Amino acid sequence: MATFKHILVATDFEETSERALDKALQLAEDLDAPVTIVHVLQAPPVYYSAYAQGLAWPVDELDGAARRALDAALAAAQKRHPKVDALLLVGAPRERILEAAAERKADLIVMGTHGRGGLVRAVLGSVAESVVRASPIPVLTLSA
Repeated sequence: MATFKHILVATDFEETSERALDKALQLAEDLDAPVTIVHVLQAPPVYYSAYAQGLAWPVDELDGAARRALDAALAAAQKRHPKVDALLLVGAPRERILEAAAERKADLIVMGTHGRGGLVRAVLGSVAESVVRASPIPVLTLSA
């Protein structure tokens, strides 16, 4: 079995992400490895339109809610394992997750999958699938 020295866990704060964080913490406890929790805030795209003038996304509210959720996840995780930190990033989830893994020298990414299929998956895509395809390091996914 591989020995992982740094585990990065991506979260969107949903149930599957909570399961992924739990699994990452179990592994980290067994291996005495640090864990980085990452949440990527992706603002919805804004398309220019005569009808959309003056339309703005509440980015500050989204950022504040994400920061509170990430702080709560970090506090709970640190009660189980002291070697945990967290990052709130902005951008395209796949790219930012992979960049964070490289910057932190993680050798394992853990993340949940939602199990969506069909049209929903075609429209929304799958962050987990795109990370698995592009990652140079192992990715452990946990399904719903």
